[in-house]
Amino acid sequence: MDKINEVLTRGVEKIYPTKEALEKVLRSGQKIRLYQGFDPSMPNLHLGHTVGLLKLKQFQALDCEVIFLVGDFTGMIGDPTDKSATRQKLTREQTLKNCANWKKQAEKILRFNGENPAKIMFNSDWLDKITFKDLIEITSNFTVQQMIERDSFQKRLKENKPIHLHEFLYPVAVAIDCVEMDVDLELGGSDQIFNMLAGRTLMRALKGKEKFVMGMKLLVDAQGNKVGKTAGNALFLNASAADLFGGVMSFPDETLIPAFELLTEAPLQWIKEQERLVQSNGLNPMDLKKQLALAIVKIHHGQAEAAATQKEFERVFQKRGAPEEAEVIKVKAGETDIIELLVNNSLISSRAEAKRLIAQGGVDVDGKKLEIKNSKLEIKNHMIIKIGKRKFARLEVK
Repeated sequence: MDKINEVLTRGVEKIYPTKEALEKVLRSGQKIRLYQGFDPSMPNLHLGHTVGLLKLKQFQALDCEVIFLVGDFTGMIGDPTDKSATRQKLTREQTLKNCANWKKQAEKILRFNGENPAKIMFNSDWLDKITFKDLIEITSNFTVQQMIERDSFQKRLKENKPIHLHEFLYPVAVAIDCVEMDVDLELGGSDQIFNMLAGRTLMRALKGKEKFVMGMKLLVDAQGNKVGKTAGNALFLNASAADLFGGVMSFPDETLIPAFELLTEAPLQWIKEQERLVQSNGLNPMDLKKQLALAIVKIHHGQAEAAATQKEFERVFQKRGAPEEAEVIKVKAGETDIIELLVNNSLISSRAEAKRLIAQGGVDVDGKKLEIKNSKLEIKNHMIIKIGKRKFARLEVK
């Protein structure tokens, strides 16, 4: 597969207006300008952002002009995509604080110096200057019907939940970004297509220019929930190698092949071969999952640390005989009473039963027998509790 074909297909769900139109531009030798916007609602990039960063890297390798856009202005509005209620607005100080470490995390994938470096831009540089007169002129290119079409707004209307006017302006602000940067292409998750198409509308209206939109696939489980970025359970890119490896090892089996396509640089032909092997029972999904975790940790922490992390993971988990399907218990870091932990999470039916089992040597934590005289436990991420001979639980710090 040549580089242009791969950049237009790998992890891509939809291209507007068409893949063929964008391919024609790229094969003509034109070096397009493209960007992805990143919403500084959280203080770290998460694993889902890897999808866009790897795609930007592919375009960078084609000598295209790549822009990493920090939405420090739009982050104050709050993206309403898929939100069942209005998001809490952020201050400028909060958005800037949140993105303070983003370059350090993104440069594990993107090149910000040397030949054809990616540019970091902030949309407050132009959106702060928009006057009310400007806004009236710009919004005249959109209709209320267009804005209210988005699924999350339709759902709120049916549930009689409020839709605030500033939420309508979020896609307008994103559209202004496109015009100000005069881009040829915007890419983002497929859940962002509504916002990205608003930019295409405004680009045609104000510049008479086509703006391509590339919607990337989302990594979701069988129920349609985002993997690696579920509520309260995001895998952030500042995570330690051990936490990142362990987080990937908790991915559902059905997401492994899509995760290789979206979150790694493994060759597509190799990925297809692994899929064939898994389907024919020629490859254990657990072995494939370890390869996935190793590939992802390698990107963000380097080969040596990734290999060391895999070795430690195997020593701690597999040699102890804990099954991968062990129940996962979410706990707060710090000291806790082990008896309360066991009872409150229904691992043991009562305090009396917990004390009896501990006294009989029937409860292990990380391979060590618990003693009834010391029921206090200092919580560490990925601790394994073994109750009796066959019951296991894995602790994950919230």
